[in-house]
Amino acid sequence: MSATNVKGPGGKGPASAATNLIESRMLRRPSQAGGGAGMMEALACHPLDTVKVRMQLSRRARAPGTKRRGFLQTGIGIVKKETPLGLYKGLGAVLTGIIPKMAIRFTSYEKYKQLLANKEGEVSGQATFLAGLLAGITEAVAVVTPMEVVKIRLQAQHHSMSDPLDVPKYRNAAHASYTVIREEGIGALYRGVTLTALRQGTNQAVNFTAYTELKSMLQNWQDSPETPLPGWQTSIIGLISGAMGPLSNAPIDTIKTRLQKTPAEPGETAITRIVNISTQMFKQEGARAFYMGITPRIMRVAPGQAVTFTVYEYLKTVLEKGRDFLPGGKYEE
Repeated sequence: MSATNVKGPGGKGPASAATNLIESRMLRRPSQAGGGAGMMEALACHPLDTVKVRMQLSRRARAPGTKRRGFLQTGIGIVKKETPLGLYKGLGAVLTGIIPKMAIRFTSYEKYKQLLANKEGEVSGQATFLAGLLAGITEAVAVVTPMEVVKIRLQAQHHSMSDPLDVPKYRNAAHASYTVIREEGIGALYRGVTLTALRQGTNQAVNFTAYTELKSMLQNWQDSPETPLPGWQTSIIGLISGAMGPLSNAPIDTIKTRLQKTPAEPGETAITRIVNISTQMFKQEGARAFYMGITPRIMRVAPGQAVTFTVYEYLKTVLEKGRDFLPGGKYEE
């Protein structure tokens, strides 16, 4: 299938590939395979996310004469004080949301692409960008924001994982969710939803646009543009496109992390908090503070996108080849 065309093989109507990933019973529920890939990515890369969050929350630059910690020093400090398990704080929240997050991202992206395609099924670069933007906003509102609030609250705790007497405020993802709702109201789980939607939207807009353009370029170099790319090529362009998102919105992510880490003051609006956080960061820590944690973030996101796109393209190809036939061998119009 062409990278810029939403029609299925042979010019048939568009297949909702992501919907098939969720609903199809073929291949022993491919949604589980996609979710499994997402879980493996989270298990492998979550320590980098914890380091990123700690770097974004660091206040070391405020004290005169103190030097910023790099991601290696930050990671080593977590391991020494909190044991290696400290790098996996907040993992429960990520694992809980990874399957619906991926399902919503690709389902909505495919749907938006179909809506924005012309009569011939061709999708322009602007339409791809808009479809990715809308898909990112959709996943942010539906899943990512509550997941991020809980994850960041857990990651921000500096307690030792080996000391049973060092009891943190939030014990796990479920307890953190319950505590936040009880103390701050259910709306607290959506604190920073605007910034999260802006981050996810720009992430996926840049991500899908770069991936589609790179995929189209590689397909044009092949004998047939309809031929699926080898897995290694999909991984490489997924890695490249995945790195572009964090570079495009690092300041947004840093402000969002600080916003979601602490409860709001009474009478303080979201806009006021965003302005205050941004102003204080610039005055006290300088412009570099907005890019804290960019290295571990790219190291986490880029490989994750490589895995995600490779698995997604494989399942999408298999499903599109078999979607004309029902399990019983009957032809489906």
